[in-house]
Formats: sequence, C-alpha cells, structure tokens
Amino acid sequence: MPSSRPLRHLISLHDLAQSEIDDLLDLSLRLKQRPGKATLAGKTVGLLFFRGSLRTRSSFEAAMKQLGGNTINLTASSDFWELESGAGTVMDGRAPEHVKDAAAVLSCYVDALAIRTKPSGGAWAVDRRDADIRSWAEHARVPVINMESSLWHPLQGLADLMTMRESLGELRGKTLSFVWTNSPTAASPTAVHSLMHAALRYGMQVRVANPAGYELDEDVWRRAGALASEHGGTATSCTEANDAIRGAHVVYARSWHSLEDYGNPTLAASRRARAGDWLLDERRMALGDEAKLMHAMPVRRNLEVVDSVLDGPRSLVVRQAENRLHSQKAVLQWLLRS
Repeated sequence: MPSSRPLRHLISLHDLAQSEIDDLLDLSLRLKQRPGKATLAGKTVGLLFFRGSLRTRSSFEAAMKQLGGNTINLTASSDFWELESGAGTVMDGRAPEHVKDAAAVLSCYVDALAIRTKPSGGAWAVDRRDADIRSWAEHARVPVINMESSLWHPLQGLADLMTMRESLGELRGKTLSFVWTNSPTAASPTAVHSLMHAALRYGMQVRVANPAGYELDEDVWRRAGALASEHGGTATSCTEANDAIRGAHVVYARSWHSLEDYGNPTLAASRRARAGDWLLDERRMALGDEAKLMHAMPVRRNLEVVDSVLDGPRSLVVRQAENRLHSQKAVLQWLLRS
C-alpha cells in the first residue's frame, strides 16, 4: 500500500530540516491539547521489535489507534526468525531470510514500517554503522521509522524536545546536562546522542558528565561540536557530576556502556564497580538553576536517581513518557497523511 508521496524515512533527527522539527513540535503540542480526528483511518503500520520494549511499543500502538489506524506487531524472538542484512552474503548461516525480501513483502501489507533493531554487542565499530536499520530503509517501499538503533533514538529525542519546550519555553541559551548514572544493565547512549544533537540545533548549552572510560562516540561528539559552532550553543564534557549540574536548567540522567569495554561484559562490570558515586539526589539537583530531571526510563530507583527526586516536583520523567504518544502521532501524520 505504498503512498504516491516522495518516500521519506526517519532514521535519525538529522533526516529532518530544522523547520520540519519545528513543525513536528508544534503539531505534537496541538495534538496533546486536542487529540484530533481519525486522520489515519485505513492506514497500517508494521511494528518490528528485535529487542524488548515497553513505552515505545505501547505508545506506538496507542498513537495509531487514536488516529484511526492499525498496527501489525511482530517480535523477532517469538513471531519470526533471524534476518540477514549483509549485501551479497551467501546465506549458509542461521538466518533463513534476507531483509531485502522481508522488506519487499511487508511493504505490500503496510503503509510504514517502524523497527527497533538489536545490536550484535560484539564490536562498537560495527554496531555504530546501524547497518540493519539502514538496510530496511534501503529495501522498503514504504517509510521506515527508527524505534531505536545502535546509534540513534529519534522518537525519544523528539519527545524530549517537546518536554523541554513545555517546561522551559525558549530553549536557546538554556543549559542541558547529561549525567551518567551507574546501572548493572547499562542502556545504549542513543537517547543522549539524539537529544544532544537536537538541543544544539536549538542553541542550547550542552554538558556531558561521565567517569573516565565512558566517553561518547568520537564521531557523535565531533558532530556535536560542529553543531554548537553552527547554531551558537556549546558542547562541553567533564568527569564530575556536580560540575555538569551546577547552573543547569535540565539534568538528564542516563546510564550508558563504556565503548572501551564494548562487547566484554567482564571488563565492563569491573569498570562499573570502580566508577564511584554517580547517584542523583536532592543535594546534587539543588546545584542546578531550579533544574528539572529527565530520564528516558526504565530507571533504577535509588541506584540512578533517588525516590524523592523521581517522585518530586523536579521530575519530568512521566511527562516525557506521555509525550512519546503525542510526538509519535505527529510523526505518523507527517509521514502518512495524504
């Protein structure tokens, strides 16, 4: 059921012009106030999950239902099999089907494909290429929406921008601090990558605090510097949480894995044990400029952030999660509405 419109994909927020992000944020806020009509009646989105999801899955299904459309929900571990994505591969391994064929067939059934890929976890130099999601975009004949890959999480980034705009108003000149948190199940840095670059496009002052060995991807950081120069913001890093939080308007707590130990769980656990105290509590949050707390969730209470901050007036975490619904409705309308 491909559309006659030019084919657009959303792999990262860099696929959108600044004016398109502005329009999506405006639409997201309008849809939150006035849910609107069944603008996507008769449309179907295929949801493909190669790893687990709570907020993304439920918010996507709710968004399509509220817009009058439908979803087909497929989970790789239970509903289908491994897929090969390499070009020219002799398929004598575990995967019985190539993404090229799966994408062509599913494009006959749905109006868009939303996909959460699973990194191999072996080598960051390989996983950071996002070959799987880009293979789907190459072969699909309908729009492909990235529900989180190894490098990017554009849907979380858009919801986070919406949340900051609701809370802060004008973003230019405001300070957003990303603070690493200690978790035995470290998350991907995708939410940090996506929001950091988006915030810099709005002229924000961005800080990133993490222990030594947890530095972000070099190319992502290099691009952050270029965006800061282009749009009048700043991008700075430090190794002390308090330095990043002092004077900040938003503190974004997030665990992420060490790229130095990527693919080696033994070394990763050893490094995490030596990381020290990175818990966000009332004392640390008070260093900010009436700082708000953000976290993409799931969050480990009293290990990453204490209960009193998570449940207190500073916390925007539930609003962030709610805004996934409204911002994804905006994305779906933008991609699918005739």
